[in-house]
Amino acid sequence: MMHAEDRERTILSLLENRGFVSFRELDQHIKASPATVRRDLERLATEGRIVRVHGGAKVPQSPPGLVGVPFHDNVKKHAAAKRAIGKAAAALCAPGESIIIDGGSTTLQMCPHLTNLSLQVLTNSLHIVSALLHQEKTRVSLPAGTLFREQNIVLSPFDDDGSAHFLASTMFIGAAGVGREGLMQTDVILLRAERRLMARAKSLVLLADSSKFQSPSGEAVCGWDSIDTVITDDGLAAADARMVRRAGVALITVAAG
Repeated sequence: MMHAEDRERTILSLLENRGFVSFRELDQHIKASPATVRRDLERLATEGRIVRVHGGAKVPQSPPGLVGVPFHDNVKKHAAAKRAIGKAAAALCAPGESIIIDGGSTTLQMCPHLTNLSLQVLTNSLHIVSALLHQEKTRVSLPAGTLFREQNIVLSPFDDDGSAHFLASTMFIGAAGVGREGLMQTDVILLRAERRLMARAKSLVLLADSSKFQSPSGEAVCGWDSIDTVITDDGLAAADARMVRRAGVALITVAAG
């Protein structure tokens, strides 16, 4: 029997090459029961990565959009706090390190402070690539995938997006929300991509202004046991600060401006 990841890779590979795949073809290529294959297709369809049709599945006519606030709107919110958080996050980077910077309006604020560190940076954000382009000592890599214009990030439905060779000391990540379950995200496509990047880093630093702790919603990208450090602003409520520290996570607070 094939593992779930192998079945998923086979389905998506067949679709990438042909645009459509029938149940009969899937039965020939996948060592699993028809019921298992149908469950795989239902899951992929729910995630927006395929479209179920009579007799099989096809690729979506156009890339699905991302849920959430568009980047150009989000970058304007709590701007002073985000700048201070980004500067504090950059201070955690050591010269010559390999790091991952996940796309986001807060993680973007790290970029001006990385100039002389000779870092190797993997990012899925074109905004971050643009901010780092003029830094001659900073090497930048992008995973393969589709451009999602709402956030100007590159995401791939495939596991072999080119990031498997990259090993980072730290991943810096933002969040749609932060709560008792940990780091929250509202979009399942982005959630899966972030988990794949997280697997390539030894430690995880969460950058989230204090507003992200208010009424968090979405699905958990990871629990508190996966987060090493939280950087936020001094508007964080005392109860939320206790929640972070109780989880054994280092907490860094900065002046919001």
